[in-house]
Amino acid sequence: MKENSLSYPSLVILAWAKAVEGHANLHNWLQENGYLELWMATQAIRLHDPARQWLLKNGYPELMAMISAAEGDEKAQKWLQQFGYDVLYHIAMAVEHEQESWFWLRRHTNPELIILAKSIQVIKDRIEENHNDVHAIHKDL
Repeated sequence: MKENSLSYPSLVILAWAKAVEGHANLHNWLQENGYLELWMATQAIRLHDPARQWLLKNGYPELMAMISAAEGDEKAQKWLQQFGYDVLYHIAMAVEHEQESWFWLRRHTNPELIILAKSIQVIKDRIEENHNDVHAIHKDL
């Protein structure tokens, strides 16, 4: 496991989770306090392509891989495993409703990462519901 895969203070992880949920003040706080990659990742989770490209171009392929893996991209899932991003892999798989990854996160990580995974899962599920709803096609969050 890469120790630096999410080496942020607990409060930053919790702020990120709340930003993912839509808390605009905390989303802005991430940007204003030097966590531009988390600010961009929040937008990438919501399918904003420029943010996805920014993550890849600015040295955060592991965050983009986690997001893609959480969307069912098997290549991204394998990439995370291959390069030892166990935490990010299990966050992504938990978002994908894999119970074993929820158990893994409980055994090997801190509670704030479980909160983050749940926040991402709620948003990803909402996006998928909107994409499957003929009345809300292409209406992303």
